[in-house]
Amino acid sequence: MENNEKDHIQLPDNAFTELKPGEEYQPVMEPGRSYPEVNLWSVTWGIIMAMLFSAAAAYLGLKVGQVFEAAIPIAIIAVGASTLAKRKNPLGENVIIQSIGACSGTIVAGAIFTLPAIYILQAKYPEMSVSFVKVFMSSLLGGILGILFMIPFRKYFVKDMHGKYPFPEATATTQVLVSGAKGGSQAKPLLIAGLIGGLYDFIVATVYWWNECFTTRVAEWGAVAADKAKLVFKVNTGAAVLGLGYIIGLKYAFIICLGSFAVWWLIVPGMSIIFHDQVLNLWNPEITQTVGAMSPEQIFKFYGKSIGIGGIAMAGIIGIIKSWGIIKGAVSLAANEMKGGAQSSANTVRTQRDLPFKFIAIASIATLIITFLFFWFGVMDGNLLFAIVGILLVTVIAFLFTTVAGNAIAIVGSNPVSGMTLMTLILASVVLVAVGLKGTGGMVAALIMGGVVCTALSMAGGFITDLKIGYWLGTTPKKQETWKFLGTLVSAATVGGVMILLNQTYGFASGALAAPQANAMAAVIDPLMNGVGAPWALYAIGAVIAVVLTYFKIPAIAFALGMFIPLELNTPLLVGGIVSWYVTSRSKDAEVNRERGEKGTLLASGFIAGGALMGVLSALLRFCDVHFVTDSWMKSWLANPLSEVASLAAYCCLIGYFVFATKGKK
Repeated sequence: MENNEKDHIQLPDNAFTELKPGEEYQPVMEPGRSYPEVNLWSVTWGIIMAMLFSAAAAYLGLKVGQVFEAAIPIAIIAVGASTLAKRKNPLGENVIIQSIGACSGTIVAGAIFTLPAIYILQAKYPEMSVSFVKVFMSSLLGGILGILFMIPFRKYFVKDMHGKYPFPEATATTQVLVSGAKGGSQAKPLLIAGLIGGLYDFIVATVYWWNECFTTRVAEWGAVAADKAKLVFKVNTGAAVLGLGYIIGLKYAFIICLGSFAVWWLIVPGMSIIFHDQVLNLWNPEITQTVGAMSPEQIFKFYGKSIGIGGIAMAGIIGIIKSWGIIKGAVSLAANEMKGGAQSSANTVRTQRDLPFKFIAIASIATLIITFLFFWFGVMDGNLLFAIVGILLVTVIAFLFTTVAGNAIAIVGSNPVSGMTLMTLILASVVLVAVGLKGTGGMVAALIMGGVVCTALSMAGGFITDLKIGYWLGTTPKKQETWKFLGTLVSAATVGGVMILLNQTYGFASGALAAPQANAMAAVIDPLMNGVGAPWALYAIGAVIAVVLTYFKIPAIAFALGMFIPLELNTPLLVGGIVSWYVTSRSKDAEVNRERGEKGTLLASGFIAGGALMGVLSALLRFCDVHFVTDSWMKSWLANPLSEVASLAAYCCLIGYFVFATKGKK
């Protein structure tokens, strides 16, 4: 019986395609049956995963500025643990483990992108202070708001838009869970791809046999072009990013890269020509070089990225306007249920059963009241006006940008929370200064507010991934939603403790921990709170670009993400998209193309899973100060152009393996 059930564990053919009129999606777990989901096993493992991955993600994120996505490695561990324990029908339990544990990555991103800026600014302003309670409360409250604000949009993103969004991370995690539950032939290609992708990325990140990026600087003409014309091409040659590009597909990958190419190949060289001998530092006194003396990377960092932020903000506003009907509908549903007009959830099919809107409305109001009190007495030193302004800003921005975070995750698998949070900090600083809150008190207040918003948006984006996984597999959304709060509590407490520990051990201002996003937040907020402006002209350029793109029906959020995310992380998405197009179009037989495409999705998921798991291992090794090569050898080798040539060769071999492997049986 058990083997027969395993044989039927597979995603339906319409799992990743748009549904025809009248067609219904039937998940892996039948809606009419009950399955083990929430129990002592799943909750305990979920809590353990949340604690472990919060600590690992916090360290790695502060060290290199990248928070690895915890959902995939947690799913792999959940599958392994259930297999060893010989759990019966563990699929529903594994989704709950993954959902609780995945709070780690979202809470960590919200906290470390903003709050370390307070520690960084302490070096300049010793009177600034931050406590465990402030870190914990901002993370916890932001995480809870993100969950509550996203639940009303679950049906729209995961059901109504089925097949219209690629959901790359959710796809990879779902494939891991299904393959683990099924075992046999479907698990084998995923396992092999995971081992190859993981080993490949481990070599890059830990052993340094080759560089993680290939750039045109390896050739003399490329170095001259970068120096004189500010033109450079870069591609991250990692397996995980290649897999991500494959799942995103050619359409969205192309649009994302167009945004990247527009900034790097038009705006960056153009600024060098127009402002070659000028020092543009009106909003950032730390800029002392002329534009012509900067590298392409510096021009992107100081100017191009701000255009991307403006584009993301405007694309978000446009998205809010376009989805206003959905937002209005969600609010109307809540209001209707508050009046007793909604049907009982008992009449709703199990796989579409959410937490009651009455609960969501009451819990949202209660959380906002607690946040207001936290601002009033814990952050704003008892000033009622400042607290009111703070809670209004946080509520409006977090709620409205929830749909933007969901869209970004659904399309790219990457949430632009740092860009949206930077915009939040700028708006908050301008408003707070206008009502009289300036200096160090204003900096702490704006950063805590930014921490709440950043965590809310990070959680909203991450949570829609969990809900999409649950939709594909057939878990009960209400159970995912309920136990997500526990994961948020555990992760917030862990992150607060780890952040204080890391500051005491390394010191965020020492440079031992890069904390790049937090440093960017500190650099922006310091001048704003001391009477210096912001790059409004650059934001405006990005906003205009987003409006023009929308007029021509080009997805502005994807293009703006390309403008904001570094070039080397965008180009591999295009490579993966091209591989996807090639794999699914090279045969004249449509059925063969479909099978190869599905096999490719399985392989790409393996690459992402292996890369993510090795990211965790690399983080733990760094944390334990374990090194396979000396620091001097590593720096010398990576500075050698041959390391990039080796990188390109390895990348070509990886792509060759991927294309060849899709020819095999699924």
